[in-house]
Amino acid sequence: MSVDSFRVEGVSKTFATSAAAIRVLDGVSFSVNAATWTTLVGPSGCGKTTLLKIIAGLDTPDAGHVAIDSGIKSWATAYLPQDDTLLPWRTALQNAVLASEIDRRPPADAQREAVELFEHFGLSGFESSYPHQLSGGMRQRLALIRAFLAHRNILLLDEPLGALDPLTRATLQDWLIGVWSALKKTVLLVTHDTEEALLLSDRVLVLTERPARVQLDQAVDLARPRDRSSQALASRKSELLGLLMAGKEGP
Repeated sequence: MSVDSFRVEGVSKTFATSAAAIRVLDGVSFSVNAATWTTLVGPSGCGKTTLLKIIAGLDTPDAGHVAIDSGIKSWATAYLPQDDTLLPWRTALQNAVLASEIDRRPPADAQREAVELFEHFGLSGFESSYPHQLSGGMRQRLALIRAFLAHRNILLLDEPLGALDPLTRATLQDWLIGVWSALKKTVLLVTHDTEEALLLSDRVLVLTERPARVQLDQAVDLARPRDRSSQALASRKSELLGLLMAGKEGP
């Protein structure tokens, strides 16, 4: 199966409220190459989640458009929102294979894939548990498994590790980059964690305050595997944090 690239071209979005019209996105443009990992960072409330929903085809821009190689967003993208959106009446395994059921893939193949991912994500033994029996971190790991099992070429991940404790988060960061290296999906991640962005990404896009525009589009030219304690990564992290806190246009 080929892997999709996509382009965001001049996307703008305004939400109307009873008090005023709130312009969230202002002519956002960028491209994401196939089989690369790109991360979006920016101030809270600047429209990152709205942008992901537009790319996934779950919302419509007021201006501009998203062009995906395959041409069909719903079949090219898997969107993982901030909330896990697990179905409470289905077991963990049944939640994991939901996309496979919708796509009518052989149930035995889907369950075999799911069980393998349960082991990698530290959820072995919880296949028959229901969402209310899982911790918040376990629920989010289950949602990640479901996203990978959707077999879409583009993964749109909205802060998937934000609810995890630091040790689990670091472990899953390492695992995610290993899975991406093996499967070569096209990934667009939203995170507030600049270290996470630099650890995982080929490229980081920094958005301005609302209405969001791209103020920095920078390749992460650090060799893989990356060391959290390296001076090079610490220096890049400081630069990104400084840009975000200053709220000024990047180079």
